[in-house]
Amino acid sequence: MVKELLIPDYIFESSWEVCNKVGGIYTVLSTRAKTLQSAIQDRIIFIGPDFWQEEESPYFVEDETLFSDWKAHAVKEDNLKVRVGRWNIPGGPIAILVDFKPYFEQKDQLYGWLWEHYHVDSLHAYGDYDEASMFSYAAALVVESFYHYNLDSTKQVVYHGNEWMTGLGLLYINAKLPEVATIFTTHATSIGRSIAGNMKPLYDYLFAYNGDQMADELNMQSKHSIEKQTAHHVDCFTTVSDITANECKELLDKPVDFVLPNGFDNSFVPSKAVFSKKRKKARQRLLEVANALLGENLDDDTLIVSTSGRYEFRNKGVDVYIEAMNRLLRDKELKKNVLAFIEVPGWVGEPRKDLIERLQSGQSYDTPLEVPQVTHWLHEMSHDNVLGMMKYYDMHNRKDEKVKVIFLPCYLDGRDGILNMSYYDIVLGNDLCIYPSYYEPWGYTPLEAIAFKVPCITTDLAGFGLWVNSEIGKTGELEDGVKVIHRTDYNYSEVADAIKDAVADFSQMPKKKVEDIRKRADELSKKALWSEFIQYYYQAYDMALRKAAVRMETLKSMQTEVPVVSA
Repeated sequence: MVKELLIPDYIFESSWEVCNKVGGIYTVLSTRAKTLQSAIQDRIIFIGPDFWQEEESPYFVEDETLFSDWKAHAVKEDNLKVRVGRWNIPGGPIAILVDFKPYFEQKDQLYGWLWEHYHVDSLHAYGDYDEASMFSYAAALVVESFYHYNLDSTKQVVYHGNEWMTGLGLLYINAKLPEVATIFTTHATSIGRSIAGNMKPLYDYLFAYNGDQMADELNMQSKHSIEKQTAHHVDCFTTVSDITANECKELLDKPVDFVLPNGFDNSFVPSKAVFSKKRKKARQRLLEVANALLGENLDDDTLIVSTSGRYEFRNKGVDVYIEAMNRLLRDKELKKNVLAFIEVPGWVGEPRKDLIERLQSGQSYDTPLEVPQVTHWLHEMSHDNVLGMMKYYDMHNRKDEKVKVIFLPCYLDGRDGILNMSYYDIVLGNDLCIYPSYYEPWGYTPLEAIAFKVPCITTDLAGFGLWVNSEIGKTGELEDGVKVIHRTDYNYSEVADAIKDAVADFSQMPKKKVEDIRKRADELSKKALWSEFIQYYYQAYDMALRKAAVRMETLKSMQTEVPVVSA
């Protein structure tokens, strides 16, 4: 007999990236929200940091009528500074933004409480640890206040925190509101990312690494400590892929309870009626910018490729991408001009005025601008990794070269000053996307690419790459819509060659074959929709709720009051 899953009456979910677009977790939560909102209308409540205060946010629409009585109580009785409204995404879920700055004056007491109850080491905190922890505490106070005012023990309630930044709040709820079930999702372990980012081999030595020891060596003690203790004490510990699950087991000494793969909501994808028009517009804009910058006349037959994501030069494989494009310059099998974009936000200064002037003139030019590799001026350009590697390889986008590489070092939010189109409006203009990741717990960018019918290249060190291989029952090839390259700690050169060969092969493919590949990419993406993956979340909710129920029964049987925790 299959047991019936317990379904939460309310889900509170917190993240640094709720209504705050800074990375991949924003995409995870914002695309999943619509699916949960459809299932439990307005009982999925997101909690994020209030950075905008009185200013208008593009991601949040305040609504004074939502939970107005509770809000008045929270402000007056609980001294919370909150704004309630809706997250400006498909589904329009409720979001509560909280001002966490007032809690900095309690920081030392909170860290003392953390050490006393959970042995979390906050002594070595630096950087964003304090800010994240104060937000985490504020988010937990929001849950506590809302629960006591609006709910009671008859309701099944889940509090779900994402990344180490929500750890303090999860532990607070664990101690102060034991009737609320807690779930913690690490999207990438802090120490695993640090090992990889410090050029140390992660995978061959993973079994031998001691997480605590590596945290000491890499000065990551506090982030690692809060992440590890949260993983050990919540009702349900989860991550996003099998590859990161192994990382958690080895570095946090805690196997995950569930893997929650990241899905996609294809409502972002243009309908069939306008798709071709939007793709044509994207290609036209990319070519306009490139031609103005390069002094070229590249036409629509140009092969447009790109890589994108956070500026983690090695982890995201940006270094291998540049290496592959450099090798492609000398490949005699290349049959087309290649325009290769690097869409990674760097320390951007301002959009180039000389480029803007050319674009606004509407004229054609036959001479390149100075530094024809970048669309925006950067702070400290001489220290930028992308420009530095291109300079080292003498990649200057010369007229006689078939491969031109252009760095777009800004967030593509439609307001960058050069392209002025959003990422989702641009990505569908590509012929091929390339993401040769070294450290990639999941990999949203390749999933987004195939959802927009753009075939892509990734690696089996990305959770998404492993999922593709398991889904199609073999190593993915470009003909399947996704080529999955085998990557290890040491085969950098082989990966670069594999990318170079794949792009050269793709440049020779007849139009019919390319269309077939685009169709297969689209079909594969539909297997990764949230409607397919949300089932894993319900399993996690069920487990967390059952453990919370057992805890409450145990407390009742002991006939003791729930301990009051001062924090």
